[in-house]
Amino acid sequence: MTGMLASVTTPAEAEIVLAEAVDIIDLKNPDKGALGNLPFVTISRIVRQVNGARPVSATIGDLLDMDPRTVCERVRRTADTGVDFVKVGLFPTSSLAACVDALGNEAQRGTRLVAVLLADLAPPMQILHALSVHGFTGAMLDTAGKHQGSLTSVMALPALEQFVKHTRDLGLLSGLAGSLRLPDIAPLSALAPDYLGFRGALCQEGLRTRPLSRASVSMIRRELDHVRQRTHTPRISNDIPLASKSTAVTRVIC
Repeated sequence: MTGMLASVTTPAEAEIVLAEAVDIIDLKNPDKGALGNLPFVTISRIVRQVNGARPVSATIGDLLDMDPRTVCERVRRTADTGVDFVKVGLFPTSSLAACVDALGNEAQRGTRLVAVLLADLAPPMQILHALSVHGFTGAMLDTAGKHQGSLTSVMALPALEQFVKHTRDLGLLSGLAGSLRLPDIAPLSALAPDYLGFRGALCQEGLRTRPLSRASVSMIRRELDHVRQRTHTPRISNDIPLASKSTAVTRVIC
């Protein structure tokens, strides 16, 4: 059931992950931080290029002060590019709760919001309930620092399992990311998140700021498929785009 999210920066990289049949194409700029954003014109171009073949998500950038007006404006401009999901980093500031409240209005307008909690910044897990109440589509865990190992080095598996279970119980999609590597796939897939997110592991020399390597993308794709086969867990069906699925429908599998 666990899908593969691959972060790309250019139309050429989008072509690579499309050819490797990744489940979600994620648009971000690793040169600008953990959740660095691409120019809107680039996002729009890749959305047209993908043309509905796969769901597309995009980050809005590392808006560390979480000013509600600024965050909502960036969300609207990103949504206007036609992406299926808009990813918003939730940084621990005094304005976080107000920002989530304001984003509820964006969700009511039909924007599918995915909140990104940073596992290495003491994320406020109690915010998950508010995300559900305010109409967010999903929540994921990532890492802000990319030089301290993978997500599993920052947070223990039982805590990650609790996160996945809690998001599912609240009706949210769940994702796990943060410098994930090949050895992380089996233990994290066992927790049954809706998707695992990759960037560095897909790149030349394993560096997230380098271009994608087709061989590395293929290797991660194959390992996810092998894990599913060993556990008899089919892939998420791409007949129904993730962007249009309710939590119940995300469990529909081939």
